[in-house]
Amino acid sequence: MAITASLVKELRERTGAGMMECKKMLTQTDGDIELAIEEMRKNGAAQADKKAGRIAAEGTIVTLVEGGKGVAVEVNSETDFSAKDEFFVAFANQVAQTVLVNSPSDVEALATTATAEGPTVEEARQTLIQKIGENITVRRFQIMEAGDGEVVGAYQHGNTISVLTRLSGGSEGLAKDVSMHIAASRPVCVSADEVPAELLAKEREIYAAQAADSGKPPEIMEKMVDGRVRKYLNEVTLLGQAFVKDPDVTVEKLLKSAGADCKQFVRYEVGEGIEKKEDDFVSEVMAQAGKA
Repeated sequence: MAITASLVKELRERTGAGMMECKKMLTQTDGDIELAIEEMRKNGAAQADKKAGRIAAEGTIVTLVEGGKGVAVEVNSETDFSAKDEFFVAFANQVAQTVLVNSPSDVEALATTATAEGPTVEEARQTLIQKIGENITVRRFQIMEAGDGEVVGAYQHGNTISVLTRLSGGSEGLAKDVSMHIAASRPVCVSADEVPAELLAKEREIYAAQAADSGKPPEIMEKMVDGRVRKYLNEVTLLGQAFVKDPDVTVEKLLKSAGADCKQFVRYEVGEGIEKKEDDFVSEVMAQAGKA
């Protein structure tokens, strides 16, 4: 069967693959476009396996809130350039919508969940890898649902930071304001009693060592340590922090004035905790020059 330009064009539009790849696959399948797509999907799976070990630390976060239910989803790529690709953005939104509708238990369960378009998330991911040529990973997601008398609010900063906040009382607008504060101020937890004991013990040990160098009497040093611990707790807890929109008011006072309590928050930032590969461009050029 003759491989026409229109047939190649149709295969390109349906798969997003390059022209030469489409022509090659159509030649191998004697112009059978459905078989060509099937073979390219298989090939895409193989490409995905080869790229799986490559670090994907860039990407995007999608935040959705609907009917008292909020989701935040992080999808990673290898480069920031690919994170802005229209196919990548569409895939990330597709994954977030799938989480919102289906509430999968974890990333593994999400991978086998069908999207609204038909393919599972994993199948869509492999197709995207074939189109973009980079390792793509669905790293994590969070689902937050409001109970009786509760609201869920969200704030997203660009495509890199997402915060979901659940309040008892208050309003969705207040929850959004608190989420914006969390995005900017990075609290560790809601209140002082939630600070991990080992973290607090480590800080107290540091302050005690600093106080010992002051030469003050023991009772004064103890007060110094206690004061620094209190300051530290205010800095790392949501309730103790000064509200970003009004630094004269703490978040705790802001919530109390609205008759609200913060029950939960989650803050995602793209790539946090992932060890990125640092490329040494100069060394790479020198190495290539040495081989020439």
